[in-house]
Order: sequence, then structure tokens, then C-alpha cells
Amino acid sequence: CAFGRNYFTRPSGPDNCDVVECEQILADAAALKKSAAEYAHPEVKVEIDSTCFGRNFFDRSSIDYEDVDEDECAAVLADTLALKKLATDYYHPEVGVESVDSTSFGRNYFFHSSKGDYDEERSAVLS
Repeated sequence: CAFGRNYFTRPSGPDNCDVVECEQILADAAALKKSAAEYAHPEVKVEIDSTCFGRNFFDRSSIDYEDVDEDECAAVLADTLALKKLATDYYHPEVGVESVDSTSFGRNYFFHSSKGDYDEERSAVLS
């Protein structure tokens, strides 16, 4: 059960509440809620204001293409794709993890056989 209480309209609240300040606080809270929702759901498309603009430094006409190393560009793009995959895996933990290395393994230190009194301790805790 969750409930909330309005700080400004409660009987013990301040009598000289500034309406402009209250509106500013509520606007800030709404902006924080919107920002948190955008952070938690990266799959939602970004709304772009038509007055926003930027400059692409890679496609500008003054770039010197003789200094561009194609191998380095390919390496940077590969790193970018790997980071994108990592970010996607981080934001979607429900997607399973695939192990491609047959030599990779893990050990559970809490349930190993060298711990002799494990069954007795477990039955004592669970009872």
C-alpha cells in the first residue's frame, strides 16, 4: 500500500506558501519524473525539438581525407558496435547470456562439496 501527502495543503503546512515557488517545485518534480522515465526506457524514441541542431565534424568539407586511416576507422566502428551490444545487454537482463568459450566455467562457493556440515546447517536454518 502506497500513499502520499501534499506538503503544501496539509493543515500544519506553512500559511505563507508562495504560489510561484510551489509551481516551480511541481514543475521540477515533473521534469525529474520525465527524465527518470526516459532513462529507464531507452527503447522509447527521443523527441527532438525543431530548433535543435548540430554540426557533423566527420562529413564537413574542410576535412583532410588523406590523414584518415581506414583500419583505425574500422576498429573504432567495431568498438562502437561492441559497446552498443554491451549497453543493450545491460538494459535488457531478461535476454539470456550465451557462452561461446568451452573453457569458461564458474564455481559456486556457497554450495561446494568440501563444506562438510552444509546439510546439517541447512536443515537447522530451514527448520
